[in-house]
Amino acid sequence: MTNPTVAKRYAQSLIELALERGQLDQIKADVDSILAMGKNRDFALLLSSPVVNPSKKQAILSELLDKAKVDKLVRLYVKLLIDKGREVDMLGILQAFNEQYKKIKHISTVKLTSAAPLSAATLSTLQQQLIASGRTESKIDLETNIDPDLIGGFILEFDGQVYDASVSHKLKNMKNELRKPNLYVNKVTD
Repeated sequence: MTNPTVAKRYAQSLIELALERGQLDQIKADVDSILAMGKNRDFALLLSSPVVNPSKKQAILSELLDKAKVDKLVRLYVKLLIDKGREVDMLGILQAFNEQYKKIKHISTVKLTSAAPLSAATLSTLQQQLIASGRTESKIDLETNIDPDLIGGFILEFDGQVYDASVSHKLKNMKNELRKPNLYVNKVTD
């Protein structure tokens, strides 16, 4: 697991370089490509393997990044991470880059879990209402998931908060209320 402080520091250096060169969006696209590669089990194992020496990792990653047409700055950055022995932390660092990118671009990540797929119109309305409420940034990166166990309704997660408007949550709350002792029952004993 990547140390968050290390990840933020390394990510900040890449952000600053990208801003300095006016390539922030291009670098973001390259970072997303590498993170997509990181979902491959073999790629992740390569990064974390203590058996594969750094020069071999560098050669493999260089070839992969060339095929993905990744910018020279990102390739040099990946080489730097390997030279510093931080290849194990690379995916965590790149995720920290994405978080910092979203702050710069005023993008909130909102996770929406619903019982059934929602229409594009409903998702658009939801995004507009979140922006209008002032609780999110002016742009929203909406991640949608389907969980039939919710029965109905939805769960919204953003900025460390959870808004649960699911039927299963309401049923659970009702069940807990019904289990509480009834204060109005006559407590007369014989």
